[in-house]
Amino acid sequence: MRKFRTLLGVTVAGACVLAGLPGVALAAPTAPFKVLTVDVGDQTGGYPIDKSGVYDTGNSTLSLTPDALDRVTVYAYQGSSYVNLRAVPPTGQKWIEGQTYRATDLGDDTTAGLSLASDGRGCGNITGSITVREVGRNPETDLVEKFAASYEYSCPNIANKSGVVSGELRWDSSVDYVVAHGAPNPVSFGYQELAVDSPAKTVTFTSVGSAPITFGAASIAGPTPDSFRVTGSNCTGRTLAPGETCTVSVMTRPVKEGVQIGSLLLADDSSTGTRRVQLSVEAFRGVTGMYYPVSPARLMDTRSGLGAPKAKIGPGRKVDLQVAGRGGVPSSGVSSVVLNVTVTGPTASSFLTVYPAGESRPNASSINFPKYWLGSNNVTVKLGSGGKVSIYNRNGYTDVVVDVVGFYAGNNSISSRGWGSQYQWAVPTRLWDSRTDGGAVPAGYYTDGPVDFGRDFSPHVQAVVVNITAVSPKKAGFLTAWDGLGNVPTSSTVNYGAGKVVPNLAVVKVRQEWNSSKGYYVPWFAIYTSQTSNIVIDLVGVMDDGVVADGLRFKPLTPTRIVDSRINQGISGALGPGSERKVTAPANLVTDATEVLAMNVTAVSPTNNTVITVWPADYGINKPSTSNLNPAAGQIVSNAVMGVIGPQDAFNVHNLSGSTDLVADVVGTFWLYPGTASAATTGATLTRARPTERPEVVDSTHRVTRRG
Repeated sequence: MRKFRTLLGVTVAGACVLAGLPGVALAAPTAPFKVLTVDVGDQTGGYPIDKSGVYDTGNSTLSLTPDALDRVTVYAYQGSSYVNLRAVPPTGQKWIEGQTYRATDLGDDTTAGLSLASDGRGCGNITGSITVREVGRNPETDLVEKFAASYEYSCPNIANKSGVVSGELRWDSSVDYVVAHGAPNPVSFGYQELAVDSPAKTVTFTSVGSAPITFGAASIAGPTPDSFRVTGSNCTGRTLAPGETCTVSVMTRPVKEGVQIGSLLLADDSSTGTRRVQLSVEAFRGVTGMYYPVSPARLMDTRSGLGAPKAKIGPGRKVDLQVAGRGGVPSSGVSSVVLNVTVTGPTASSFLTVYPAGESRPNASSINFPKYWLGSNNVTVKLGSGGKVSIYNRNGYTDVVVDVVGFYAGNNSISSRGWGSQYQWAVPTRLWDSRTDGGAVPAGYYTDGPVDFGRDFSPHVQAVVVNITAVSPKKAGFLTAWDGLGNVPTSSTVNYGAGKVVPNLAVVKVRQEWNSSKGYYVPWFAIYTSQTSNIVIDLVGVMDDGVVADGLRFKPLTPTRIVDSRINQGISGALGPGSERKVTAPANLVTDATEVLAMNVTAVSPTNNTVITVWPADYGINKPSTSNLNPAAGQIVSNAVMGVIGPQDAFNVHNLSGSTDLVADVVGTFWLYPGTASAATTGATLTRARPTERPEVVDSTHRVTRRG
């Protein structure tokens, strides 16, 4: 009598279903059966057998040797290769039909003995079970002559890890058996970069029993299950006749370094209730998502015809700018670039959208400006077709200047450049304000100073991420931020008009200088102004050397709008004077590892001159005395913002004065890299670092010096 185990489920996570139809059914075996099946399942190390098989009278020479102790020993020979199964009931007992016995290698008075061997390979100290389906005895000798059983068998390997081998034994029995084998098994993903998705691999399950098999849900288990996932299944809910096939697809995204082992499980109605396939990957630390600064280089200037036609970009028009392979950016292996985009001489109020070439233009903006405006914005953008980006202008005509300051690795192909940087966010901190410390910086001068984070962190800083604001300059001009070495670069960081308040986010490469009084290296950087202006510098984070704990890596996105208060998206209605709102990131943009949203935030037509400040929510942090945008009344002004999200995936935004609408577009996310995470990693979920664990400024002093 057949005995079925209840299915574990009939659905599988993920919407992807692999293409494929059942294979042509083969003729099912006919009773009475003489067969031994072995499914290697997720057993590691190849012991006691390294491949699944069905051994019957059609492909093997089989022999059954019963004895007076009710020992059943079966040999299955295929040429010079063999498989041997030995089963013996507990000491002094005989097999009882319908009973399940716990099993060890030798057995004793409470456990059955069970061993499996092949071609000289065996295993001691096993654990398992054997369930007897039928026992038929010779009436004269009382020896077993009919036997039906199923078994499970685990063999610890040298790494002290074991999986489950299972199978069926029939000898002159008419009891059907339900079996399927998965191939390939094991599935090896080889050498794979940590936290990077691999291509999917397909496992084909073939019904090889005497009766149809019905499958349930596919899932992942094993020692490190979080390194693998099921991406699709056309087995779930299917019943396969003998010889028919179905498929399950799996992939890896390793969460730890070193060898990771998992198991693909497919529920079924066989005696064991589960098909098992071993999964393995060896994970290594790569550079995907790391930041690489370049010396600021000009890629496009429509005033001169550099990188684009020598003409203003007209209304509703775009230009495609070649970025990869220029200005220090590699020709391949780059996911996204950091650009400083400057608008000069627009004939109408408008906005630019910078997005991956070859993609549809998103509903997002990268820089917003009024008529006759001069200004710039830091834009991080994913590279599109051919390593290009598209630059679209909405209204009027405007000249556009584009400088590249860095790029993010898209894969490990650029690892020859060495280790890049990981982002470390900090609680927003004001480093310097010339209005309260020394007065306006004269034209042709620069401010230069250190940012000391203490002995343990300062020597690891490669760049600072700062919001730099020009306040009330006397004439139109520009600021340039750099490491302070050599001449002032020909590129600009902040472009300003006379009397305006103009901010811009910048990733500024630093130089390391030895501080003899402190006994360690401290990062320094400089900011030059072409015209007399006050300068405000707010720190939002740093780029480290890639080895500091809890570093973040970048994942680029096509610009995605998450806030538009004009239509009650993300924020309901305009922000009034002194109002604070909380914005929760959409679930489809973040994971448990996400800590920062790279955004472009736009203030739309404020009724007064105001200040917009963004900071993480749910950490208990008071509103910092820093600014992200400083829009004037009636303007539409944008700025790049590193929006740290708290433990509930949210950030706060505050409006100082008047009433203003707000728009926010996400261009990418920064996520905690497991290779340097300080939190104990027991799975894919990593503990989000608290603010007190982020770098804190212990000293920041500035001097003003004439350039040249």
